[in-house]
Amino acid sequence: MTVSPLHATLRHHVEAGTAPGAVGLVARGDDVEVVAVGHTDVEGSAPMARDSVFRIASVTKPVTAAAVLMLVDEGRIGLDDPVADWLPELAKPTVVRTPSGPVDDVVPADRPVTVEDLLSFRAGWGLAADFSLPAMRALTAVQDHGLPFRDWPDPDTWLGLLARVPMLHQPGEAWLYGTSSALQGILVARVSGRTLPDFLAERVFEPLGMRDTAFEVPAAKRHRFTSSYAPDADGTLRLTDTPDGAYSSLPRFPSGGGGLVSTADDWLAFGRMLLNAGATPDGRRLLTATSVSRMTTNHLTAAQREHAALFLEGQGWGYGGSVDVAPTDPWSVPGRYGWIGGTGTTAHVVPATGTVTVLLTQAAMTGPASTSLMRDFWRVTA
Repeated sequence: MTVSPLHATLRHHVEAGTAPGAVGLVARGDDVEVVAVGHTDVEGSAPMARDSVFRIASVTKPVTAAAVLMLVDEGRIGLDDPVADWLPELAKPTVVRTPSGPVDDVVPADRPVTVEDLLSFRAGWGLAADFSLPAMRALTAVQDHGLPFRDWPDPDTWLGLLARVPMLHQPGEAWLYGTSSALQGILVARVSGRTLPDFLAERVFEPLGMRDTAFEVPAAKRHRFTSSYAPDADGTLRLTDTPDGAYSSLPRFPSGGGGLVSTADDWLAFGRMLLNAGATPDGRRLLTATSVSRMTTNHLTAAQREHAALFLEGQGWGYGGSVDVAPTDPWSVPGRYGWIGGTGTTAHVVPATGTVTVLLTQAAMTGPASTSLMRDFWRVTA
């Protein structure tokens, strides 16, 4: 039997111990290839399948950005609106006088944080390349990704804690990673009057048929839910969560930055909606074409991209995901949009070719840089 390049690539990494298993998908128009290799855990309890469920981590971010833009399309919020209209905790933020300075040497923000600042990750809070900066240490004490989201404070309490942390940069000045998506999720909830899980279920997942995408995995689906792992220094994989663990109930903090579980076909449905200018296959419009264009267009200056090189690897940022602006690698097609997840996931759309690619694994990244498995996947599906 002939083995496709995608199958050979994923099998090579699984056999090398990179991950217990993987699901890879590439859709070029209606031509879809899906490959599932390995197992859902290191014990080999069940073979990996096309409909296996994964923690997608930061691949959540494009979905949350789409939810914000739905509210923009409806006129309920505007891109230039101050977020303090709905997040009054952030009405009077302070900024450290210099990025390396102490957290008690601050100045007032020179303008309000806007909705667009959150979408473009230029709000002033977020992860920078230097994790030793005092303001960064203060932020990561509040934004502790070492804890499962069920152990975070509730969104209102968390927002109050964040408001006490000085911003690293003035609003609009620099791209900083992550925090803005968590804030977007709280914004969606407060503007809509719904919880983020309920809003996404009704407005995104149901119309797109994303049946397995949620913030929790019910008992009836846990036989399809993968275990998750983190690589140790010796190359072995350390168990970090089981199917009956952190996702067995709704978390206290449903994070718009990284809280979803999903499948390859579910994210394919979301990606196809973006390629279809915001409409479902049956013509139901979820986003305006203008919002999809804004979402998938780079908003950063060259200097901001350079400042964010540790995370963006030379590319730009739209709303909720990166946007390729330079053909630095074989897979870097200008306009390619998507993102990667710290749990070992990645998903992109390529408007120029009508392509959607999704890679789901259960082995976590060890840093901000994309992994060799991700790069090999992108190369073979380019």
